[in-house]
Amino acid sequence: MRFLTLDPGSFTYGESEPVAPLVRRVIANNPSKFTYHGTGTYIVGGGSDVVVIDPGPRLDSHRDALGAALEGCTVRAILVTHCHADHSPLAAWLAGETGAPTVAHGPHGDDPWDIGDDPPAVLAAEAAALEAARTAAGEPRPDPEGEEAVVEEAIDREFTPDVVARTGDVVATAARWSITALHTPGHTSNHTCFALDDDGTTTLFTGDHVMGWSTTVVSPPDGDMAAYVESLRVVAARRDGLALPTHGPPIPAPSGFVAELIDHRLERERQVLDAVRRGLDTISAIVADLYVDVRLELHKPARRSVLAHLVKLVDEGRVAVTGASRPRLDATYAPI
Repeated sequence: MRFLTLDPGSFTYGESEPVAPLVRRVIANNPSKFTYHGTGTYIVGGGSDVVVIDPGPRLDSHRDALGAALEGCTVRAILVTHCHADHSPLAAWLAGETGAPTVAHGPHGDDPWDIGDDPPAVLAAEAAALEAARTAAGEPRPDPEGEEAVVEEAIDREFTPDVVARTGDVVATAARWSITALHTPGHTSNHTCFALDDDGTTTLFTGDHVMGWSTTVVSPPDGDMAAYVESLRVVAARRDGLALPTHGPPIPAPSGFVAELIDHRLERERQVLDAVRRGLDTISAIVADLYVDVRLELHKPARRSVLAHLVKLVDEGRVAVTGASRPRLDATYAPI
């Protein structure tokens, strides 16, 4: 799978910089393993009337940068691809400042399904191996409070849109352009892309659904691998001229890139199914086998990804789950 990079020297945090016709971007200074170099908030519009996409995290410097970038503009709508804490929290502030409505598919989905947790013996063995590796390398022991691996993104549960947008809904218009919603569940159940049609040329704002720099986290219970792959197929079938993810670089002619993402996910699915057929009946054993060349610190999030694949395989009747009514991190699995 080929990935794209965003050169840190190609942008300045807090600056409003053009990235496409009618589109400016302001990148928040919140780099992380989930956000790459930071959250890119997009401002769409060729005149004083603009639309803002993914206002970003509750970060004073980013709030001030957006305020400066929007000076003299009338914000007509605030579009939110999904409500992770690096995308939606500033929507409330921006709506209060401008009176513009917030638009999204809905709030974050809630599912009482308990996915369980990693077996304590596996966590203890990984912690011991990491400690031994640090000692051998002469590295200092990290702060115990920060040692726990973060495996999923924080959720903005306070966010509920003023306007609910479904696929095909036109959420903003101007004299020469319009923006249409495209519901793309998978990363989260409420994830939505937004398509800018500028005189027949389309630019798709893909949020976290398609990111050029990395694969997208799909973590149950709200993350759904079957829905994610189907949503990728929807995007691959389009003929957008450009994709603009919330994190990472622009993706030109994105349908081919998205087709590669689909192949990558299905190849991993085949590997997971093959592992179960070879007798590896736990998620921990599957990850230890398939991710043997991946840093041990990443095995915990990898187990969430394998769980997502197993949920899809169980739902398709190709794998059976035992020890639980639904797939869990601590369940066992067998081929059908």
